[in-house]
Amino acid sequence: MLRHFGVKRTYKHNLKLAVLLSLTAGFVNAAGFLGFSALTTNVTGHAALFAEGIARQDWLMARIVATWMMLFLAGAFTSSLIVTKIGHNARFSFAIPIVLETMILLFCAFSPSVRDLGFSGNFFAGCLLFAMGIQNALVSVISGSVVRTTHLTGTFTDLGIELAQLRTDNYSAQGELLSRIKLRFSIILFFMLGALSGAYLFTYISFRSFFIPASMLSFILLYDVFRLNIKRYYSNLRSRKKNKRQSKSTDKNEKV
Repeated sequence: MLRHFGVKRTYKHNLKLAVLLSLTAGFVNAAGFLGFSALTTNVTGHAALFAEGIARQDWLMARIVATWMMLFLAGAFTSSLIVTKIGHNARFSFAIPIVLETMILLFCAFSPSVRDLGFSGNFFAGCLLFAMGIQNALVSVISGSVVRTTHLTGTFTDLGIELAQLRTDNYSAQGELLSRIKLRFSIILFFMLGALSGAYLFTYISFRSFFIPASMLSFILLYDVFRLNIKRYYSNLRSRKKNKRQSKSTDKNEKV
């Protein structure tokens, strides 16, 4: 789901990626808002807050929001750099952005204890924005910009366009169009499910709820790593059995 690039990727790879990471992003968005009073999966709303801070000459607010937006950009830059420069050549290097994001979520899960060291809620909100920048760029690069999981604005726009295209008389591309519509619906549905889960669980277990998306990311990572190892193991096993059969056949022919 993570290790396939370009022509090697299939619709199923993108669908799995969209479902799991949209669920994670929705969860982080809701839990981050309740925990740190900031939206942490996109920067659209922060642009308005930045403008408001400047208009009101609230320079502290404007500086904080500008830092948040730069952190999202930095996360996207870091993830894209890792995947494009390393990911196509090194085995499992796609795991590096996932590990970074997981570590940030675990750090936020311990935020009540860490706050005693002087870290503010704005600091943790910035950390989550960096993590979501990592995730958004990772998904975009791997899927060829087909999937985006951290916000719904573009997804709703694409869905509206594609639903309108169903009304046309060009039936030759209807199968591919329906697949894209299914993908958009999946992103929206699981983002909302993640947000509901995040809001619900945060009210009961507070910041420990961040262990849930961290566990999801760990599952995604381990799924790809172990699935690849298992496939290679069985491939090597079949190859050895085939070579043994061929060698036995050769021995029989030589005896004859």
